[in-house]
Amino acid sequence: MTPKTALLLVNPNSRRGRESLPQVRDLLSRAQIDYVELPPAADVSAADAIREHAARVDMAIVGGGDGSLNGAAPGLLDTGLPLGVLPLGTANDFAKTVGIPLDLPSAIGVIAKGNTTKVDLGQANQHPFFNVASIGFSADLAMSLTEKAKKRWGKLGYGLVAARLLASSRLFTATLEHDGQAEELKTLQVSVGNGRFYGGGMTVHADATATDGMLDFYSLEVDHWWRLLRLLPSLRNGTQGEWDDVRAFSTKALTIRTSKPRAVNLDGELKTTTPVTFAILEKAVSVFVP
Repeated sequence: MTPKTALLLVNPNSRRGRESLPQVRDLLSRAQIDYVELPPAADVSAADAIREHAARVDMAIVGGGDGSLNGAAPGLLDTGLPLGVLPLGTANDFAKTVGIPLDLPSAIGVIAKGNTTKVDLGQANQHPFFNVASIGFSADLAMSLTEKAKKRWGKLGYGLVAARLLASSRLFTATLEHDGQAEELKTLQVSVGNGRFYGGGMTVHADATATDGMLDFYSLEVDHWWRLLRLLPSLRNGTQGEWDDVRAFSTKALTIRTSKPRAVNLDGELKTTTPVTFAILEKAVSVFVP
């Protein structure tokens, strides 16, 4: 078997990135996967690094959280290189969606076996995303969560900041256009999902996959934050669409407009603002999976 060569991109700022790098190198060597790393001082984005090295490597291995994968997505789309995922972030929602084990030896074992599947990506104003896009509460949460807090507190950090934000959050008005219709809504948050999991344990839709060719939309139209507490179990298992104050449907494209620009959170990263048009990129990226 010809040894494969990977471009290794480990985000040192992810929750377990820096401390895991020596183990990652050792495990890749044992798995007979050659790898190329960027110089420590290289000031280049993950997407650009993938584009620059595409002709000399067989795959890109990204170590970090969902934000690290998001940063690599444009390069993966442009080059067609398959993606190996090392779940070294706080939530690792995409890894859970496609069944990649969360321990490093097993995750590298998946890459070594060489089995890939093509997954969909969502797209918001031409920016790709793996898991979910959101406007409102989650975008406010992303603005408030520092890297330091995520590293120190992990998932608890999400909860602490979320509880503080929730108490002061307000509904906003948005216009939603999809499947030939337009409607106005007052909402705490709208979410557009590609995969199943997001936000460190929330579920976009109980039946969602990253290979179903659909975007799953929901809007939390609750008028008091304490009503959201009653919704939490449903948000975790993806059955929130059964509630009267949650609007939910699946589609291939939609547009959201707000009276003033609002931040759009993609996989935990603020990448664009409203008005925002969403699309699904079907079977867009190959990923090593069990």
